[in-house]
Amino acid sequence: MSFDTLGLSADLLRAVSEQGYNQPTPVQSQAIPVILQGRDVMAGAQTGTGKTAGFTLPLLQRLSTSKAPNGRRPVRALVLTPTRELAAQVAESIQTYGRHLPLRSTVIFGGVKINPQIDKLRRGVDIVVATPGRLLDHVSQKTVDLSQVEILVLDEADRMLDMGFIHDIRRLIALLPKNGVRQNLLFSATFSTEIKQLADRLLNNPELIEVARRNATVDQIKQTVHPVDKSRKRELLSHMIGSQNWRQVLVFTRTKHGANRLAEQLGKDGLSAAAIHGNKSQGARTRALAEFKQGKVRVLVATDIAARGLDIDQLPHVVNFELPNVPEDYVHRIGRTGRAGRDGEAISLVCVDENKLLRDIEKLLKCELPKVVLEGYQPDPRIQPEPIKNGRGRAQPQSRHAPKNRKRGGPANSRSAAGTSDTGSRWSQSSRRGAKNGPQPGQRKSHGSSRKARPAGAKRSGAGNSA
Repeated sequence: MSFDTLGLSADLLRAVSEQGYNQPTPVQSQAIPVILQGRDVMAGAQTGTGKTAGFTLPLLQRLSTSKAPNGRRPVRALVLTPTRELAAQVAESIQTYGRHLPLRSTVIFGGVKINPQIDKLRRGVDIVVATPGRLLDHVSQKTVDLSQVEILVLDEADRMLDMGFIHDIRRLIALLPKNGVRQNLLFSATFSTEIKQLADRLLNNPELIEVARRNATVDQIKQTVHPVDKSRKRELLSHMIGSQNWRQVLVFTRTKHGANRLAEQLGKDGLSAAAIHGNKSQGARTRALAEFKQGKVRVLVATDIAARGLDIDQLPHVVNFELPNVPEDYVHRIGRTGRAGRDGEAISLVCVDENKLLRDIEKLLKCELPKVVLEGYQPDPRIQPEPIKNGRGRAQPQSRHAPKNRKRGGPANSRSAAGTSDTGSRWSQSSRRGAKNGPQPGQRKSHGSSRKARPAGAKRSGAGNSA
C-alpha cells in the first residue's frame, strides 16, 4: 500500500514525498481513511510507528477542503499534548506536511514569553498545538477563542491523565462546540482502562485502531538488563559508553537532581553530556536536544519528560540508569530507539532496590527480560534492598499505576521526577485574583510556606512556569 491509495490530496502527497516517505505505517494506513470520513478515532500503536502523521495528514486535508468562516481566521483544530517537547514535535510535523496548504498554525506552551503567542493568535490561526496549562492561561486572558474548533486531538492521552491533566482537559472541552459537532481523535502509544473510560465519555461511536497489543515494545529493540550495585552504576555506564564507543546515547534517570548530577559526573569522566528536565528553561532544553541531535553532545541525560514524542533520528542506544516508577513509562523510554523499522538497543542498569520495579515491567510486557551480569561489576549479595526515594528524599511508593484524578495545585500534582507536567505554578489572571480575594477552587491555602506571597498587583512574568 502507498500513500496514494489513502485519499490524500496532491499537495499533501507532495509534502510526504519530499520527506522521503513512500509507504504508510500500519497505524497510518488504518487511521487516515477513517479520519478523512469525519469519524471519531481511538488509535494506539507501538511508539515510533508514525502516530503523529496518522492524525496530522487527515487533519490538514479536512481543514483545507472545508470552508472557513468569514473574517479573522478562527481556531478550527486543537491538538493537546502533555509536554512542551511533544507539542513542538507535533507543530513541526504540521508545518512540514502543510507547507503547500494555505493554513496557519502555532504552538503554545509555557516556559517562554506569552506575548509572542498572543500576537500570533490575534493574527488568526487555523490550528493550535498546546499544552493544557499555558492554553488555560490564554483562556483566562481571553486571547484565544475555542468556540469554533472542528477537530480535537488528544495526543499521548494516557500520559496526560498520568500527569493529572484530567481537570484541565475537562475545562478546555467545556469551551469547545458540543460533542457531535466536532471530530474527536485520541492517539497514544498505550491505552489504560482510564483512557477507555475517558473515550467512552468523549468519543462518538469511535473507530478503535490497535495495530499491536497494548503496551508492546518494538521488535527491533534489543533489551538487556545488567544487574549492578547502585554505587557502581555511573562507573559501569561510563565504561560501556567508552569501551563500546557509543557516540549517541539517551540516558534516563528518575529525578531532576539525579539527571544533573549524572551529567556532571559523566563530564568529569571525559564524556560530553547534557541534562534535560522540567527545571531547565525552555531555551536550555531546546539547545541541549539540538546539540544532542547534531552530535555535539554524546550523552543526553533526561527524566521522563523526554520519553514522549521525542523523535531522534536513528538513535542507537537508550539506557535506563534508573527504572521508572510507572511500568508503562519503560515502554515509552525505550521507544526512543528502534524507530521507523530501525534496530535499537535498550539497556537497564538495575540494582537490588529496583527488583520489584523490574518485575512490574516484565509483568506489563508479559515476558522476562534477559539479564547479563558483566564481569567486574557483579552485584554484592550482602547488600539489602532499600526503599526507593524521590527527589525530595521521601520514600517513593512502588505502585503499578501513577496516581489518578489528582487536583491541580494539590501536593501530588507538583512536578515530579517521573515527568514534568505543564500545569506547574501558573500566575494567570485567575490566580492573581486568588492572591487578592483568597484561594480559588482547586487552589491550596498557604500553610507556613517559606515562599513569599506575590503582591496582588505584581505583574506576571513573561515566562510562565508551566512546562
